[in-house]
Amino acid sequence: MRVRTAGPRAWVVEVGSAAEAAGLYAVTRSAGLELTDLVPGARSVLFDGLEREALDDFLSDVDISSLQGAREQGELVEVPTTYDGPDLADVAALWGMSVEEAVDRHTGTEFVVAFCGFSPGFAYCTGLPQELAVPRLDTPRTKVPPGSVGVAGEFTGVYPRSSPGGWRLVGRTRARLWDAGSVTPALLAPGTRVRFTAVSDGD
Repeated sequence: MRVRTAGPRAWVVEVGSAAEAAGLYAVTRSAGLELTDLVPGARSVLFDGLEREALDDFLSDVDISSLQGAREQGELVEVPTTYDGPDLADVAALWGMSVEEAVDRHTGTEFVVAFCGFSPGFAYCTGLPQELAVPRLDTPRTKVPPGSVGVAGEFTGVYPRSSPGGWRLVGRTRARLWDAGSVTPALLAPGTRVRFTAVSDGD
């Protein structure tokens, strides 16, 4: 782990993978440290409101080899998804399986939100093994419809609103990912467990 300064009492702890970042986030949450904020990233976690000595003491007790197996036991949210995305067949081919097998693999995986970014409510969900990581599109789309479910690298995500994007789209959902008027605006916050469930277009 590598620690970088991010403010007077803020530190970015860099790790080697998204799984390790999610694990460090989960371990820190369970430890009950008094922090102003704790923000997970793709391969880092921001600790805000902690003296460096206290951070070093905490990290000295963290076994880096155990982080990949640590998971936040958050709420389970089901995301009903119609698997008819324009890139579904390409993703199945990259995975070396049929479209039906690809859908079964995706719906049979329990994901965990590692972090949020890109746009409000966009959650980066981990759970697929590294061998199923797929590259982004060579040419991003100028407009991705809201509710589009896509995969890129090791992540699965849902576009909360219409925007440009280069993820490979496998389906779509009617779930509302972001509600600014809610006490908890993001449906899928870091640590949330996620299941994508296959539904027909009319469901």
